[in-house]
Amino acid sequence: MTLQIGSNRKIDPTRRRATTLFKPDGTPRDNDRVEIGPTDRAFEEWAALGIAPPDMPSLRAYRLSRIVGQLQARDLAGLVTFDPLNIRYITDSTNMQLWTTHNPARACFVSADGYVVLWDFHGSEHLTAHLPLVREVRHGASFFYFESAGLVDEHAARFAGEVDALMRAHSGTNRRLAVDRMERAGHLALDRLGIEIANGQEVTEFARVIKDENEVNAMRCAIAACEAAMHEMEAMVRPGITEVDAWAALQHGNHIRGGEWIETRILSSGPRTNPWFQEAGPRVMAEGDILAFDTDLIGPYGYCADLSRTWIVGDAEPTPYEKQIYRDALDHITTNMALLRPGLSIDDLTRLAQPLPEKYAHQRYGVAYHGVGLCDEYPSVRYPQDWEAGMHDAVLEPGMTLCVEVYHGEVGGPCGIKLEDQVLITEDGYENLTRYPFDHRFLT
Repeated sequence: MTLQIGSNRKIDPTRRRATTLFKPDGTPRDNDRVEIGPTDRAFEEWAALGIAPPDMPSLRAYRLSRIVGQLQARDLAGLVTFDPLNIRYITDSTNMQLWTTHNPARACFVSADGYVVLWDFHGSEHLTAHLPLVREVRHGASFFYFESAGLVDEHAARFAGEVDALMRAHSGTNRRLAVDRMERAGHLALDRLGIEIANGQEVTEFARVIKDENEVNAMRCAIAACEAAMHEMEAMVRPGITEVDAWAALQHGNHIRGGEWIETRILSSGPRTNPWFQEAGPRVMAEGDILAFDTDLIGPYGYCADLSRTWIVGDAEPTPYEKQIYRDALDHITTNMALLRPGLSIDDLTRLAQPLPEKYAHQRYGVAYHGVGLCDEYPSVRYPQDWEAGMHDAVLEPGMTLCVEVYHGEVGGPCGIKLEDQVLITEDGYENLTRYPFDHRFLT
């Protein structure tokens, strides 16, 4: 079913109170508005830090232009995306982001001439009323079994027919369509219509990889919100509280600043820091415990702040062993960060990166670097032990944002250390976007 939207395809003064007041990011200052965003607390903190918020109308236009540029460069008629973060990137619309990650009820089509159609959950048309780049809102992309049951194939065919009509209207005889993630029934339905499916993830990852000034400003805001939440978490960490008490403080700090969610719950203490990837649980922390975490935080504007720190619980001094592995980890990310510069290939970055000492290599983290934007993004830069020829042919470019990280923990060791900073590739090197200090007690 197609639902044509008239006045709500633009910022329509009949749909909400007229206002000439705007927030620092160019969005309306309307207490009853539908669109989500940062709180006044966040704006005040960013102003105190000298951080400029993004201009959201310009940011949205830039992101759409990046997608269109990739489609045109690859001679594709359009893109269909079901990935909630790709839909966010293209439209800046949100609707039950985590639920739609595993219930693909939303989809978006972008033509090579920039025409955007959003298939949203029923009854949700008002959620995009403030987004003029979305030209149509429709329903009918929910052809997964929970929604469609015995009519999956019929509903998928109906959706494919709408996509086919859009391709013909906007791209003529071009039958090449990029698709990122879609139920099998959708692929089969498109194939029956003679549509050639290309890799949509490649299109979106290469579009998202270069950030303009507004995207970088949005990321600075998200990192600042994350770091404020980290300070609040560090201030409340003490012997006698649980890991989930600490994790809840980070979640709370993110949400009260307009942040959106946290992708993982990787926080552990004491012996649970080795091996890594143990999730925050009911363990009660004791004086002198190691506490390590990875924020994986989706903050204001939907941008990721992916930082890792390791602390000591209470007033105790770290042991000599703990100090040594912490210093080894800090030296690792500092050395690897210093390599970053535009023009360096991903393969060369893998080759030049500091080798892990043998005692840490077995439990090494999956990557030494990775891209970051609305979430972890391309590229994924592995350690030399995990490098495979032909994976990358890209080079670092200004506007790319990366995380530099490490986990150090010996097999059978008493603890592990996790550290990670987030950086921007500049015209002549890099800028560390992270301001959060390292725990000085490990370094004295």
